[in-house]
Amino acid sequence: MRNRYIALIPAYEPEQRLAGLTDDLKKRGFDVVVVDDGSGPDYRALFEELAQKATVLTHAKNRGKGAALKTGLNYINKYMAYTESVLTPAGTEVVSGRDAVIVTVDADGQHLPDDVRRVAEISSQRRDALVLGSRALDKDIPARSRFGNTVTRHVYSAATGLRVHDTQTGLRAFHRGLIPRLLEIEGDRYEYEINMLMQLASEGVPIIEERIETVYEDNNRGSHFRTLSDSFRVYKEILKFSASSLASFAIDYGMYALLLAVTGAAGIANSLVISNIGARLVSGTANYTMNKRLVFKSRTGFAKSAAQYILLAGFILAGNTIVLSMLAGTLGINRFAAKLITEVIFFAISWTVQKYVIFFREESDDADTDKTPKLGTQER
Repeated sequence: MRNRYIALIPAYEPEQRLAGLTDDLKKRGFDVVVVDDGSGPDYRALFEELAQKATVLTHAKNRGKGAALKTGLNYINKYMAYTESVLTPAGTEVVSGRDAVIVTVDADGQHLPDDVRRVAEISSQRRDALVLGSRALDKDIPARSRFGNTVTRHVYSAATGLRVHDTQTGLRAFHRGLIPRLLEIEGDRYEYEINMLMQLASEGVPIIEERIETVYEDNNRGSHFRTLSDSFRVYKEILKFSASSLASFAIDYGMYALLLAVTGAAGIANSLVISNIGARLVSGTANYTMNKRLVFKSRTGFAKSAAQYILLAGFILAGNTIVLSMLAGTLGINRFAAKLITEVIFFAISWTVQKYVIFFREESDDADTDKTPKLGTQER
């Protein structure tokens, strides 16, 4: 069965070169879906031009790149990605229609059409994977893009244990079977793309990188990424989790010192063990409450999430002790350095499990993705 290639382009106040990109993708066998993310009346003429050769969907107001991608994916899933199975009179099953591979492409012209086609072809052979068009982050890349990607790459690696060279690339190809899952992932703006990588990694979806060329015109002037506010959106949950962990550490240390003084003064046996366990119980309860209500804002039931959290805490306590003993005792690493390494490892494990297992929450049924966009044209 022949694959159908669909290019999905989220666009906010795009330049005229988007029309040329659309033409180039059409020549390479792509159906093109463009989502006008609230660009406004000044851009109406451009989108009307695009509507003559592509499917154009419109947001009445700007909602963000993640929301635009979800609007496009929702439309593709309903109207463009399909297969049909028909039984002949002889009882033979015949499959008609075309299976679909979707490629998300940035509107600013930095992705070359030949690279778009190449990642689509790789995806058609790897239906189980997410294929990334990975840029060479060399000196020709604008400084803010290079810096942001470097930071995100290390955060992603620490949180998942996976190495992805270009976590911020907008060129991503995948089989239509991933669409329902992608529609459930949180985020309406630039944080959606890193959330996608985090979620799929936690579910064991293979992530494949293919090196591509990248064109930056006028130092990437066409990008609408806002360095401070959008970077905060990308990292905010990890920052909140870090703050929660730091507060819990302070509670743990304070309670440990208090209980040690009280039990020691009372001459209670095993004062050290009792104080350590008591402090862990108090700080663990505080950490669970902060993460559930403030960090992840989870609606998961108390009994289920609390039980999972206790299991995670027990695993981390045991694993922390084993790894620390191995690093400091077996490998002979400095005890303070070994402690730091161990804490970083289990911080990443704790964040990932709490984010994607214990406090995981899917988007509600009334999320923005369910809002019907205005259609600039029917599918062509």
